Amino acid sequence: MSGGHGAVEGSNKKVALLISVLALFLALGETLAKSAQTDAISANVEASNLWAFFQARTIRSTVLKTAVEQAALEAPGAAPEAVKKQVEDWQKTIARYDSEPATGEGRKELAARAKTAEEKRELALARYHHFEVGSAAFQIGIVLASAQVITGITALAVTGGLLGVAGIGMLAVGLFAPHALHLI
Repeated sequence: MSGGHGAVEGSNKKVALLISVLALFLALGETLAKSAQTDAISANVEASNLWAFFQARTIRSTVLKTAVEQAALEAPGAAPEAVKKQVEDWQKTIARYDSEPATGEGRKELAARAKTAEEKRELALARYHHFEVGSAAFQIGIVLASAQVITGITALAVTGGLLGVAGIGMLAVGLFAPHALHLI
């Protein structure tokens, strides 16, 4: 009589251990997902700010180009040297707006920085999606393993364990090769 009961208790302990391990990896997956999501949001804000700055530089440059053209058209009636000096100053400013390697705030540099931020965002989002799928696998595995305790159907615990392995695989893909699988 006690042999059968002891076997059930031993089985339940194994399933409880499986559930604990799945819960541990679930916590890890959720932490990694939240971190990746935060990184994606930060990179998205950075990219948006850089593109806004790029647009501002473009608008300022266009205004100055228009002023140069206007001054050139009105030059015959104005003091030629003063107009020429102003046009040269504006052209230098236009060139600085287009490329300013020293500060990284020229349009060319801003565009490069914004594209880098977009790449960071895309990497973080790819990681996030893999971590979320891994977390879902752990959650489903926990539910199935828990159901095995109630029903005694061993296949539920085995399936829960396999989902745990799949979840670990998704965490690994998210960490080491986030662009290897395209989920979304």
